Amino acid sequence: MTSISAANLSQPNRELFRQLVSFGAIGAASTLAYVALYALIREVASSAPANAVALLITAVANTAANRRLTFEVRDSRGLARDHAAGLLALAVALAITSVSLAALPIVAPRHGRLTEIAVLVAANAAATLVRFLLLRLAIRREPLRAARPATQPIATLSQPKRTRG
Repeated sequence: MTSISAANLSQPNRELFRQLVSFGAIGAASTLAYVALYALIREVASSAPANAVALLITAVANTAANRRLTFEVRDSRGLARDHAAGLLALAVALAITSVSLAALPIVAPRHGRLTEIAVLVAANAAATLVRFLLLRLAIRREPLRAARPATQPIATLSQPKRTRG
């Protein structure tokens, strides 16, 4: 079995590989921050508001970090659109985690705080794929189709010139 490395991939695949590695690292850091915030807020609030506040804080930071590091966008062009995609991803994550929290007492009536956090981490992991796809589609600056080499002529549908004869 061969291992996957960026060196043996084509340029578009190498870029996707780099994005996935960066996205994963940011996601891991965001998850740690989310768990810390959730546990802290959970001491003074119920699970639903603790989840919502922790998700909101980490989602904004996650989108900013992915925009800059994963997708290498450093200007302000498209900033509102990019953060709107991040907020859409937040809504998906909030829906998945909220349903998970609501189902937890049914599935495990005597669950502890660690079980609650484990379920939330798993639910956030499920929402991560949606986040990556939404951010990748929103933040990408180049078209989704493959780039045409500069030396390749552009096909046209123009009529041949008529000559007088």
